[in-house]
Amino acid sequence: MNEIDVLRAAEAAGVQLVRFEYCDHSGVARAKTVHARELPRKLREGVGLTRAQMAINLLEQLQPVAGMEPVGEIRLVPDPDTFSVLPWDPRSASLLCDQLGHDGRDWGACPRSFLKRAVRRAEEMGIHIEATFENEFYLAKEVDGRPVPFDRSPVYSAIGLDLGAVVMHEIVDALEAQGLEVEQAINEYGPGQQEISIRHAPALRAADRQMKLRDTVRGVALRHGLLATFAPKPFPEEIGSGAHIHFSLWDLERRRNLLYDAGRPDGLSDLGRRFIGGILRHLRALAALTCPSYNSYRRLQPHAWSSAFTAWGFDNREAAVRVASPFWGREAQTYNVELKTSDASANPYLALGGLILSGLDGVERGLDPGEPVAVDPAHLPEEERRQRGIRPLPASQAEALAELERDEVLAGAMGDLLLRSYLAVRRSEAEAFAERDAEFEIAHHFYKF
Repeated sequence: MNEIDVLRAAEAAGVQLVRFEYCDHSGVARAKTVHARELPRKLREGVGLTRAQMAINLLEQLQPVAGMEPVGEIRLVPDPDTFSVLPWDPRSASLLCDQLGHDGRDWGACPRSFLKRAVRRAEEMGIHIEATFENEFYLAKEVDGRPVPFDRSPVYSAIGLDLGAVVMHEIVDALEAQGLEVEQAINEYGPGQQEISIRHAPALRAADRQMKLRDTVRGVALRHGLLATFAPKPFPEEIGSGAHIHFSLWDLERRRNLLYDAGRPDGLSDLGRRFIGGILRHLRALAALTCPSYNSYRRLQPHAWSSAFTAWGFDNREAAVRVASPFWGREAQTYNVELKTSDASANPYLALGGLILSGLDGVERGLDPGEPVAVDPAHLPEEERRQRGIRPLPASQAEALAELERDEVLAGAMGDLLLRSYLAVRRSEAEAFAERDAEFEIAHHFYKF
């Protein structure tokens, strides 16, 4: 789309309000709204945003970050290609935005610009990244001021599909109306838990689609008197929700899947192995971007299909990195890798950018991921895990943030302001939630994601 296409589409749909949306360091989708008559100007000049807004944590507390005082402004500048009318609120539309300084460049803390840099780095190495986020979420209703699961149906059950059919069909329709192609929609293991998989896209669009998917699911659920939450562990006694990142590597013409080697029995290319080696090398730090909330670490436990170790394997759902088996007759087209150490409390631009940069470091340095793990890594003797270089993932948000700060590749790529502000915001959350009980934690995660 170009600016003219956006204006025509907004007018044809009768749009009155347009959301200029971004994702902050806490993974919260935020927006400023303009009237449609202002759109011709705002598409070019953007909308003003105080620099301090990116220093606000999950508890809506402003953190003291040099360079993010409540003095001075940046601009939310929309990408016309992200325009969509909101099916659950058809007089509104949304645009996803870059955060730019007055010179028209990344001001130093724009998550979308961070992902763009990672994509450019991959392209310089002759690699095109395709990706998608596979989301699990809970549908719930509020009873006596507390959220409770929408139903208690068995996993993958016909009754579960029937109970959620009305709202799930409307969610699928709303996603498709915005150009997000749904490939799978199922009821998951937890009571009221659902999963939606959408088709892959180039990396930047994949992160944009993640933003739109979360908004859509929550918006449609509200129309049915339901709450939808993507929080990693919204019900401590139930299974957690991930936002697994599936990705594949292609040549720049997008004709050849660089992950796939038909001459190898397992199909995984040398480049794919090195890319996985980079992810595993940086995974303890990468977790601060892909599983970044305090609530995330209730989910990252052994035997929970979410991974608790830096292990990889073929179709191993207890490994952090899973090489997914391709489909018959479409091996080259469907060969992909899944990062399970990821959830929807993440800013998708930071999560996917960090994953790409980790993998590229493995390619550049020729990092060997070691032998694939064919069992639950938690069942391996501790000494065997040590010998194979399989490390436990961070046990807390604070531990992951310390790993990120020490990681020269990821910290260096983020740059000074983005890194400092991200660490300050997330560490303030770690300190605040550590002082309170689980009820306080859940209450402040459930409604934000």
